[in-house]
Amino acid sequence: MSFFAVLLALLLEQSKPFPGGHRVHDAVAGWFGVVTRNFDAGRPHHAAVVWLGAVAVPTIVALGVHLLIGRLGFFAVLAFDILVLYVALGFRQFSHYFTAIRDALERGDDDGARRHLAQWQHVDTADLPRAELLRQVIGHALLAAHRHVFGVFFWFALLSAIGLGPVGAVFYRLAEFAPRYWQRASREPGSAVNPRLLEWSRRWFSWIDHVPARLTAAGFAIVGNFEEAVASWRRDAALWPQANDGVLLAAASGAVGVHLAPAPMARTLAVAPYVDGIAPEESPGVAGSAATGAASLQTAHLQSMVGLVWRSVVLWMLLLALLTLANVLG
Repeated sequence: MSFFAVLLALLLEQSKPFPGGHRVHDAVAGWFGVVTRNFDAGRPHHAAVVWLGAVAVPTIVALGVHLLIGRLGFFAVLAFDILVLYVALGFRQFSHYFTAIRDALERGDDDGARRHLAQWQHVDTADLPRAELLRQVIGHALLAAHRHVFGVFFWFALLSAIGLGPVGAVFYRLAEFAPRYWQRASREPGSAVNPRLLEWSRRWFSWIDHVPARLTAAGFAIVGNFEEAVASWRRDAALWPQANDGVLLAAASGAVGVHLAPAPMARTLAVAPYVDGIAPEESPGVAGSAATGAASLQTAHLQSMVGLVWRSVVLWMLLLALLTLANVLG
């Protein structure tokens, strides 16, 4: 059933995209705010309590709803899975930003592309060089594709296989949302957010995303230039301070023959260049590609990355279909 739920959710999302800034997002943000205000007294151990309340409680609620709906039969469960995946999974939740940036770059409107990137990532992109602009756009798009599609896909498939329905999709998206929410909340004037919350949420999401990030990177290698993807993975992954981002972006860059890695100085930065909310002046420039033989970034590489992502979607859908078929025949 997992295969049909994912397939139908993707088709539904492509035909009728779930709107950005939707009520579900507002409700989740409101829930995080309520939990933070009521359970965060500023002490280190309160960070764990707040994270568990914000992430675990909705996940348990989703499990309870799944078990109740299970009494209504197969089609009711399938409909619930599709509904949850429609909200949690999909390209169209972020692709309008990517499309607007790509169209602006193809018209030669670099200023327009910078504005769209600033709206997307809430950073200052003034005077961002074109090469760095391309690197940032591709990096953000690849990470968004992983966190909106592949990460959700893997956690949904894993927990659905043991009878927990769409709980994995809910859990992953809430864990991914947590560091973004508390990072933005901590930057608000007069914010009293516990500084340990951001640290705790980032650490937990890093663990939760460890295996999915590497599976996504492996998929990129299989559907792209396998040898270069693996070589780039081994050579460049450590250039990003966040290991999961480094593995994914290094493999993708090798798969299409470009160089996305930041300069070696990035190893000393506290935050990775592609993390939401990082100003471009904190991101180092593109390292020289001559040493690796990779091509310099061009606008055409945006489409190459889109092709890489879609081929990877087809790969994982085929694998899920085979697993579903084997389960039915078994």
